[in-house]
Amino acid sequence: MTAPLSVVIAGGGSGGHILPALAFADAVRRLRPDTTVTALGTERGLDRTLIPARGYPLELIPPVPLPRKPTVDLLKLPTKVRDSVRRTREVLDRVGADVVVGFGGYVALPAYLAARGRVPIVVHEANARAGLANKVGAKFAARVATAVPETGLPGAVHVGIPLRTQITGLDRAALRAEAREHFGLPADAPVLLVFGGSQGARTLNNATTQAVEELTAAGVAVLHAYGPNNAPATPVPVPAGGRYVGLPYLERMDLAYAAADAVLCRSGAMTVAEVCTVGLPAVYVPLPHGNGEQALNAEPVVRAGGGTLVPDAELDGARLSAELLGLLTDPARLAAMSEAARRSGHAGADEALANLAFEAAGR
Repeated sequence: MTAPLSVVIAGGGSGGHILPALAFADAVRRLRPDTTVTALGTERGLDRTLIPARGYPLELIPPVPLPRKPTVDLLKLPTKVRDSVRRTREVLDRVGADVVVGFGGYVALPAYLAARGRVPIVVHEANARAGLANKVGAKFAARVATAVPETGLPGAVHVGIPLRTQITGLDRAALRAEAREHFGLPADAPVLLVFGGSQGARTLNNATTQAVEELTAAGVAVLHAYGPNNAPATPVPVPAGGRYVGLPYLERMDLAYAAADAVLCRSGAMTVAEVCTVGLPAVYVPLPHGNGEQALNAEPVVRAGGGTLVPDAELDGARLSAELLGLLTDPARLAAMSEAARRSGHAGADEALANLAFEAAGR
């Protein structure tokens, strides 16, 4: 009899690497319940919090952060890589790995180097611009998958970003009344959802504070997740009728999406993927740092008509109102943009990537 498949995932560090890896792992188990899935991670970041909570064994390896500029750390890199690769090979041998699936981040590079020539590799790139680890891994991977069509990685297949079934199976219309009641929002008013990731976003918060009176006066309700350490600099005027609800964090993101009619948000790869998949029109405000990948992440859905893009430096209360007030009070336009966003979504990416992994493993 054929032994159960052993899949090793390497996506530690940030939520943008871990969450797609876990959604992929869930799809693998759903399609082949006898599969053994082992996650590689480090002491840093969210690895020790998110991965065991989803029921996957976590193997800790030394992190290999890649310096963006020439520093003393760059001189230490070969030693760090060698130590991490050795430890990773020990894990691959012990679990009898049939395939390694990497998502970038601190553990991806040692995972690719440890597996090279020994275990088939599948690379998944979530961003429009590939990171260094995935550029290296793609050179000797059996399969390369991407979230957007044009990343420059050789032989890439566009599959989207693996997302949890709580998002891909979300029926916003069916949950709308429950979601509005959960957050204390009006049952019939159009709702703008504002969030800037787990820590919030000061630019989005300040613009929302400036625009909230105009929005609520026009009948729009605002659900605003401002971040646990990033509350608005000035108090938000709270209008009558529950038309503004401010929270430090959204524990039920599915209900937040179900309550909303449009979104103001950043354009990280996971954010764009989720917002599109649930079919919400959005104003994307890319984080003004890094190599510009956040703007590129949003470009496909913007081109398709499911969102607009506003530079961080240009967002204030007046621009927020100009972008969203007309949209939120125009049901026909909302419906058209919602459909365009949904067509740009990522439902099914988890199982598509799982099947690529099965093929790479010869199963």
